[in-house]
Amino acid sequence: MTEPSPAVVAVEIFGLRYPIRSNLPGDYVGKLADYVDAKMHAAAAEVPSGETVRVAVVAALNIADELFRLPESRRAPDAEADRRAASIERLLDIALAQED
Repeated sequence: MTEPSPAVVAVEIFGLRYPIRSNLPGDYVGKLADYVDAKMHAAAAEVPSGETVRVAVVAALNIADELFRLPESRRAPDAEADRRAASIERLLDIALAQED
């Protein structure tokens, strides 16, 4: 089975637009971006300075906390979950790199 060619999906996170190149379906990337955007806005209430990188770190920690709180049986690694997690990590790296 061949993997689809990467496509560029424009998303908006925390008021900034990002062109995201991914093999994931565009609507799924959009849902991920919407989720991260919501987490960023929630984190902004916790970070008095409003500094974007700090907000992103707090949002990432909150998302990691959600993942870690899942029952162990739901966190069991599988190839698809690992692939998607790696894709999400790459998307976050790209988004944060564009902040600099």
